[in-house]
Amino acid sequence: MPEQLSLFSDSSQALEGLRYQPDFFSGRDEHELVSRIRSLPLEPFQFGAFEGKRRVASFGWRYDYGQQKLKEAEDLPTWITPVVARVETWASLPAAAIRQVLFTEYDAGTGIGWHRDKTHFDQVFGLSLLSACKLRFRRKTEGGWERYTLQAEPRSLYLMSGESRHVWEHSIPPVDAERYSVTFRTMAGGVNSASR
Repeated sequence: MPEQLSLFSDSSQALEGLRYQPDFFSGRDEHELVSRIRSLPLEPFQFGAFEGKRRVASFGWRYDYGQQKLKEAEDLPTWITPVVARVETWASLPAAAIRQVLFTEYDAGTGIGWHRDKTHFDQVFGLSLLSACKLRFRRKTEGGWERYTLQAEPRSLYLMSGESRHVWEHSIPPVDAERYSVTFRTMAGGVNSASR
């Protein structure tokens, strides 16, 4: 374990495929979006038989951990479509490339364990709201783990693609204060061509 902890990468080096944009949103936009998210029917995150501490709502597509498969979900709310278009423009994506949106509410002390997003999804964007979080990355090496941490500030947007998305795992340690996030995902391969 001590050997693994000593393998933190230089914080000045970005991971391949990781892109970060501070101040993607204004404070006014953030306030309006958080109000919208709070009005959603957020439910505890279900991981099979287990219930997570964070509350979520998925649109477009959702992954059912109980059945271990991707399922269609309700259409994206109309009020999020201008934000989706803005993210697509920032990333030079064609219109309607983002097909899944996940809203997440974190109470203070809530985080997410190590994982990679499901292979049904391709590019992953995260919009941080209200408070900052540490987005931690790790990948296995012959000597232990290589690690990297991105400080995601409120109103910032990050993109995980390439190696940062498919090779590295990521996690969020327990947050210090209430936080919301909006995750935008494009779809991989054949799922992207599904009509919706």
